Amino acid sequence: MEYTFTVANFEEEVLNSPLPVLVDFYADWCNPCKMMAPTVAKLAEAYEGKVKVGKINVDENMTIAQKYRVASIPNFVIFRDGQPVANFVGAMSEADFREKLEQVIL
Repeated sequence: MEYTFTVANFEEEVLNSPLPVLVDFYADWCNPCKMMAPTVAKLAEAYEGKVKVGKINVDENMTIAQKYRVASIPNFVIFRDGQPVANFVGAMSEADFREKLEQVIL
């Protein structure tokens, strides 16, 4: 399952989550973001119950993007216990993405 994060639910869904959370910072106009969307959806399914996976639109939630210094998108931030513990930017292969994710969550 893939979540949609916003200013309204970010604290509850991300910062207070008992699971690690992968946040995909994206924008509708961003082509690399569109390229990564199927990979993010696939990983959300593969890691169901282990990692909460969701997207946040930077144009609609600028304050959160600024707080976590998101300057380029797609930008993926992994949160654990309310803190960002990893950050990777740009389009990548599913294998590379999975490897980066597993280094942090396992």
